Amino acid sequence: MRVIQAPNKLDISDVSIFLAGSIEMGAAINWQTYVIEKLKDLDVTILNPRRDDWDNSWVQSIDNAQFREQVKWELEAMERADAIVIYFDKDTKSPITLLELGLFARSGNLVVCCPEGFWRKGNVDIVCRSYGVTQVETLDDMVDGLRKLFSEVLKRE
Repeated sequence: MRVIQAPNKLDISDVSIFLAGSIEMGAAINWQTYVIEKLKDLDVTILNPRRDDWDNSWVQSIDNAQFREQVKWELEAMERADAIVIYFDKDTKSPITLLELGLFARSGNLVVCCPEGFWRKGNVDIVCRSYGVTQVETLDDMVDGLRKLFSEVLKRE
């Protein structure tokens, strides 16, 4: 397994998985580390937007070079990924994660984890059901769903 963190170059030569979802520093659990640990035996590239050098003081504006670099990295990584997992932490609002679900709901390569208690779970449930998105309740179920999706991606190659 290889892990590419934002904003490093997207040098992808094998099957890749993008980790979309709640980050909201201080509110969301570091679920990305958990998923990476659970999938470490797979021969894949993990695309992780959670970056070690993120600075909460950066203005979230198209005019801010660091912020623009982050958003563009995430968009390109999602476009190029073979699979995308989306996790909604119940203790967050995650507006960007909701946006990402909307952008990629029709992609056919999503696994979504939206536990009870997420403030817009009903919206997530309806979008997932409407577009045939694999949806699970727990991070462990997400890992299992991702393994299933991963095996399907390999069959297509």
